[in-house]
Amino acid sequence: MSSHGLNIPSGGKLDLVSLGALVHRLDPGIIPFRKASQCHIHVSGGEFNVAANLSDCFRLKTGVATAMVDYPIGDLIAERVRAMGVTPFYKHFEHDGVTGPNMATVFSDQGKGVRAPVVFYNRCNEAAAQLKKGDFNWQEIFAGGVRWFHSGGIFAALSATTPEVIIEGMQAAKAQGAIVSFDLNFRAKLWQISGGLDKAQDTMNRIVANVDVIVGNEEDLQKGLGLKGPNVEAKSKLDSTVFFGMMEEVAKKHPQIKVVATTLREVHSTNNHDWCACAWINGQTHTAPECKLEVHDRVGGGDGFASGFIYGLLSGAAPEEALKLGWAHGALLTTFPGDTTMATLEQVQAFAKGGSARIQR
Repeated sequence: MSSHGLNIPSGGKLDLVSLGALVHRLDPGIIPFRKASQCHIHVSGGEFNVAANLSDCFRLKTGVATAMVDYPIGDLIAERVRAMGVTPFYKHFEHDGVTGPNMATVFSDQGKGVRAPVVFYNRCNEAAAQLKKGDFNWQEIFAGGVRWFHSGGIFAALSATTPEVIIEGMQAAKAQGAIVSFDLNFRAKLWQISGGLDKAQDTMNRIVANVDVIVGNEEDLQKGLGLKGPNVEAKSKLDSTVFFGMMEEVAKKHPQIKVVATTLREVHSTNNHDWCACAWINGQTHTAPECKLEVHDRVGGGDGFASGFIYGLLSGAAPEEALKLGWAHGALLTTFPGDTTMATLEQVQAFAKGGSARIQR
């Protein structure tokens, strides 16, 4: 066991398996949807993005367990999963040609300047929400070994059955010796229709009881887990004191948690952010440098951070180094269109070392 307190298996057929919903995001660019005449289609999913980034940029062997509908939108999504080099473990659903079940759609323009991006969904009759315990043969998926298992709060909010699949997958991964991570990704819109705040906290706490590594900011921790914030005022959005001030609460409620990490951003305008990241690792606090971002497409930046950070831990980097890799990859991700990475490992490593004139020490 090293300085991060995690006992990560040294080898396995798969470095990471993610469990979550695949979605396609329609993106009209800087045009708002009510005036749009065309869109780009990005394939995404809060949990899938981590597996995709780890495969495509960080060259790890990853898989995704998810629902797949056999119709043209499903084919489009499956093709992008293949392109990112992720091994799929699909529970297949038939489409009736009219009402579904469907692969979820996310609508999201990019905003510009003083105009923020607008995000809304069509998750009506979504196949992934129908996933339930017993739909995946975890023994088969993890045959040959798995080092890390990842899921998130977006998938947990989809239905009454998805949290049970998450817990089942986590327990099976644990039995294999894998590290388990969970991105709280608290989405008020999703939980509002899934039973509200009490339901969210009850569900998330049941899941987090099985988790070693949490990704989430202080709002995620307060709303998602019902933890109380400390009586300190943050001086800015990049101030990590509130976040670190909550770690005692986390440790009290979930003593098995070894790592909690998050990104910090101050949004000056849609395309101009200050960016930082911090992590509480085995009782020690670490903060990445601050830098200015000229944002092209902010969607997926948090998943970009999570994947770089997880790569650092999986590759045996020191905690400080792992945090910087996450910070660097998340920053680079906002410079590309779409939700998944287009960066190379060399670019991430160079930026993490401070290969940019824009880093402020």
